[in-house]
Amino acid sequence: MAQRMLLIGLAGALGTLARYGLSDLIGRLAGGNLPWGTIIVNIVGCFLFGLVWTLADERLVIDTETRLVVLGGFMGAFTTFSTFIFDTGGFVREAQWLLAGGNILLQTASGLAFLFIGLSAGRAF
Repeated sequence: MAQRMLLIGLAGALGTLARYGLSDLIGRLAGGNLPWGTIIVNIVGCFLFGLVWTLADERLVIDTETRLVVLGGFMGAFTTFSTFIFDTGGFVREAQWLLAGGNILLQTASGLAFLFIGLSAGRAF
């Protein structure tokens, strides 16, 4: 258990550094009004999540332990957006359109709401 936690932590540190480096690089190269660095990180994260999941779940090329370290550690720190999309994609694959739409609406709306609540709370101190 301790070794697993250490590996997830190390993978998380690498994911954080990869997110920062890629986002910064893309942001400097692209410029403009949109947060291109974040957009690209989220897109790459979704691709990598799908790739690793399929290699582990369907192709059995990646064992369960490695999948946990890569998806929970690296990808968890690289972007949680990929997990959000994977979960929503599961609803879409199962034709559970109400759950898919509800998940998108709930997470997006509550995320925005709590961002502004957090901003207000920070200003209150």
